[in-house]
Amino acid sequence: MNTTTIGIDLGKTVFHVIGMNQNGSITLKKRLSRTQLITLLVNTPACLIGMEASCGAHHLAREASKFGHDMRLIPAQFVRPFVKSQKNDYVDAEAIAEAVQRPTMRFVPIKTADQLDLQAVHRVRDRLIERRTSVINQLRAFLLERGLVMPTGRQHLLNELPAVLTEAEQRISPSLFRLLGMLVDEWRQIEVDIEKLNDEISRVADGDAASKRLLTVPGVGPLTATAMVAAIGNGAAFSKGRQFATWLGLVPRQISTGGKPKLVGISKNGNEYLRRLFIHGARSVIARVNRDKHRFGPWLSTLESRAHSNVVSVALANKLARIAWAVLNGVSDYRVAAPGAALAAE
Repeated sequence: MNTTTIGIDLGKTVFHVIGMNQNGSITLKKRLSRTQLITLLVNTPACLIGMEASCGAHHLAREASKFGHDMRLIPAQFVRPFVKSQKNDYVDAEAIAEAVQRPTMRFVPIKTADQLDLQAVHRVRDRLIERRTSVINQLRAFLLERGLVMPTGRQHLLNELPAVLTEAEQRISPSLFRLLGMLVDEWRQIEVDIEKLNDEISRVADGDAASKRLLTVPGVGPLTATAMVAAIGNGAAFSKGRQFATWLGLVPRQISTGGKPKLVGISKNGNEYLRRLFIHGARSVIARVNRDKHRFGPWLSTLESRAHSNVVSVALANKLARIAWAVLNGVSDYRVAAPGAALAAE
C-alpha cells in the first residue's frame, strides 16, 4: 500500500525511517545513511514527513521540501507521549510518524539559512559573554586570595586593572603574575570579539525590515529584535501574542486539578535566551522610559505599587513580547499613545 506518512529519527550519519499508510499500518522500515535517505526522499511520492526539531533538522527539512514533501518539525517533548514500550530508534521514528498526523500537534517553523546564520551569531556571542564572566571571576578570585579586593562591577575592575596589576606585581609570585597577565589578555580579546559581533548584529538590524519595525517597541534593541527574527521569522507560527509569550515561558505555570485552578511561577518553557532578553528589556523600560507616552504606563505604575519588582519585570516582559509579536506579524511599527490616550484608556 502507498506510504502517506513518514517518521524520521535523525542521527549524524544514520537515520531510522518508518513509513505508514493512511490506515496507520507500517509500510516502510529502514535504516539509512544520509545519502540513502536523500535518494529515498527523491524517489518517494510527495507525502507528510515528520522529524524532531533537533540539530540538522532544518537543513534536511529544506532539502526534502524541494522534492514536494510536506515537512513538519516537532518539539521532542511532544513526541515522547507517543513512544511505546522501551525506547529505540525505530520506536522513536514510529512515534514521530504518529505524532505528525495529530491535527492539534504544534510544529516548529522551518528556519531559513539566513535565520540559522543569525542565530549562530547570537549563540557565539552568548558563549563569549559566559566565558568573559568566567575569566573575570577567576581573576577576582586570584586577587582576593592575595588580599586584593576588587569593587563590584566589570567596568570598575577594568578601570582599576592597571593600578591593581602594578600593586600585584610587588605582592605576588612571578608565576601568578604571569597567569594574571594571561587572564587579562584573554579578557581583552573576548571584549574585542564581542564588540565585533555586536556590530554585526547592529548592521543586520539596520538592514532588515522586520528588525527595524521591532526596534520601535520599547525595551527592544538590536539584540532582541534580531534574536526574535532568527527564532520565529515573521511570527506566523503563533496565532496570537499570548501564544508567543507562552512559548517564551513568560506565563504562569498551572498545577490545576478538580476544577481548582492553581498558578505558580512562570513556566520557563521555550527559548531561554530570548526570554532573558525580553526581561532585561522590561527592566530598562521600568527604569528609563517615560510611561506617560505609552498605553501600558498606568498599568505598570499600578502594578509596581502592589507587586515585587521581579514580578513587575516579568509581567512587563510578557506584555512587551505580545506587542513585539503584533508588530512583527502585523507588518506595522509600534504606535506610541497620543497625549492623554493612556489616561483615557483607564
